[in-house]
Amino acid sequence: MFSDEKLKAIMLSSSQRLHMVEFLIQSAQHLKVAPIVKYSALSLFSDRFIPSLPSFIRCSNSGNWLLKPVTESALHLFVLISLWISSKEVLFLQVLNFEIGSTNVAFLFLEEIWTQIKGVAKVGELINFEACMEVMDLLYEKEETSLLYRSPHSLAASILVASYVMTVPKQECEFPVLAWVKFVTSCKEEDIIKMVSEILKHVLRPS
Repeated sequence: MFSDEKLKAIMLSSSQRLHMVEFLIQSAQHLKVAPIVKYSALSLFSDRFIPSLPSFIRCSNSGNWLLKPVTESALHLFVLISLWISSKEVLFLQVLNFEIGSTNVAFLFLEEIWTQIKGVAKVGELINFEACMEVMDLLYEKEETSLLYRSPHSLAASILVASYVMTVPKQECEFPVLAWVKFVTSCKEEDIIKMVSEILKHVLRPS
């Protein structure tokens, strides 16, 4: 059994977690992977691997050298493994035209509604998709904001609304984007408003 002190040593600090997320994003840029690969890898590593690591080590009797102790180089390796797995999965999913239930990644939903809004309103062309992806990256900076990824549909809708607020000129802000997003995604308006508030608070915070 692990003592509380040893268990705390296994868990990543906020700065360690941020460093690993930054390393993943930088590696994705260096390797020139598709955005869906990057966000699938972030989902694997940040949303699933990191939270599962302490309990796995606590219950494991394998004594695997990669995990005892958990070093920065080992975490870098797992980041790259996440990217490798994601690149293979995405290729498989592309052959199937992404028509299976495991593609529950906010990026895919965001890309879909961004394409839809461009098709129904001229203002859609003013929403910068690069800005949308930058927002997605920034939300992984802190564990509290990365938890928003647990609701990928609502998060995608909220990122689109937040990006609309940040990138569309005021004189063009006449399209009822909140009502439209609520209609096409069936997300609750109060959930979107709450998420948009959290997103803007994090993204626009003083540096």
